[in-house]
Amino acid sequence: MKAQILDEEALRAVTPAALAAFARGEGWSRTEAYGAHADVYAGAGRPEIILPRTDRLGDYALVVSRLLEEFAKAMERDQLATYRDLIAADRDVVRVRAFGGEDDGSVPVDAGVEIVAQARDMILAAACAARNPQPFFRAGSNKEANDYMRRVKLGQTEQGSFIVTLLAPVPPLLQPAQLPLEQGWAKIEDEPMDRMVTRRLVESLEASRAAAEQALSGESAAFDKAVTFGVSANLCEAVAGLIEQSQGLEISVTWAKTRPTPEAHRKIGFSKSDSEIFREAARNFRLRQPKENEILFGTVHKLKRAHGETDGEITLKAMVDGKPQSVTAKLAEAAYSIAVQAHEAKRPVIMTGDLMRVGQRWRMESPSIREIPADDNAEEDAAE
Repeated sequence: MKAQILDEEALRAVTPAALAAFARGEGWSRTEAYGAHADVYAGAGRPEIILPRTDRLGDYALVVSRLLEEFAKAMERDQLATYRDLIAADRDVVRVRAFGGEDDGSVPVDAGVEIVAQARDMILAAACAARNPQPFFRAGSNKEANDYMRRVKLGQTEQGSFIVTLLAPVPPLLQPAQLPLEQGWAKIEDEPMDRMVTRRLVESLEASRAAAEQALSGESAAFDKAVTFGVSANLCEAVAGLIEQSQGLEISVTWAKTRPTPEAHRKIGFSKSDSEIFREAARNFRLRQPKENEILFGTVHKLKRAHGETDGEITLKAMVDGKPQSVTAKLAEAAYSIAVQAHEAKRPVIMTGDLMRVGQRWRMESPSIREIPADDNAEEDAAE
């Protein structure tokens, strides 16, 4: 017995844009208008159908049900499989497939939760890098990326190892005819944000895989060069996390039919051994990111000021990440004088600024400094 889709909410979830895109993709084309809110579609070897242009019709769910039946019959598939393709026709579908689970495609619950969480972080990394790729993102502060993530839906699970499906919305291309397949991709910056993210995701995944191979052959700057394609510490950590929950990873994107592309889908695979490389790449990216508004407590170890100059450079001995380190900073005249006084009196100071790694050394940008005064009361108590 073939399954039928009867749930009204499920049928109403299919948008008019998805119906039209699906029909065109399966060989139908618009022939004429039908009343004020519908169009007639026909095609070679295809029955004539009427597609609504709006979902505000009272019997919209019934109309979708009948169209679903016609689509399934024309494609010689069951309604469940046809519905799965239809519901995603107006979205880019990202599938994250983790290999190595049980024979029935199941994984331990903790691993499943982690795969869903890391898949989300992977999409968020692509959203952060969509317009301005950087080696590291504070994702919580990127409003546009977080607004986009609220539009992404978690799709139904699928058979075949363990598959997480993410449905990413894509606005339709506002022109009636489908682009010829020989036409290439539009410039990524000319795309709407929603399509820009999925394109950036594919670019960054392919660039990260290539960088991993190049790094193994001795190309030390491979991941740095990949940043321009959207590779970041955030992406590397998410992909590493996905790989670590499986014996192999495959990520694919099926492009929305409502916005034609030169290809139907793209697939990128990763092996178990890639995880360590991505973890190290992420660590290196993070090491070079400034620690904003960092507060250091230490002593002035060196002072340096050129003759005739008012600004000077100091070296502070302080604890960074639990280890004693030397931190250099360039100070304006007033702040440099404070450092000189503290150095002469052998008193500690507090320095605040953006701490960053430069090669093997630490440097503080936009620093401010203040001396910690001697505790006169403590000295009096000690004298008594």
